[in-house]
Amino acid sequence: MSKTVSVAVNGSRVTVTEGTTALAAILMNGRTFVRRSVMGEPRGALCGMGVCFECRATINGKRHSRSCMILCGQEMDIRTDE
Repeated sequence: MSKTVSVAVNGSRVTVTEGTTALAAILMNGRTFVRRSVMGEPRGALCGMGVCFECRATINGKRHSRSCMILCGQEMDIRTDE
C-alpha cells in the first residue's frame, strides 16, 4: 500500500501519494495556473521537468521554487499566486 502525505496548497489540505510533485498537488487542488506574469496573466507549467521555470511557487517559505521538481513532504506548505 502506498504511503500518503498531507500538504497545504494555499491553505487547503490535499492528501497525495508519497513521491508526488508539488506541481501535481497544486493541480489536484483545482488550480489551473501556478503564478502570474509581471503583466498579471496566469502562467502554468509548460515542460514539467524544471526547464521552463513557469511552475515557480513558494514552498515552505522559499519563493521561486520549481514545483515540478520538488517532491511533497508531510505538512509541506505550497503557495501559488492567487
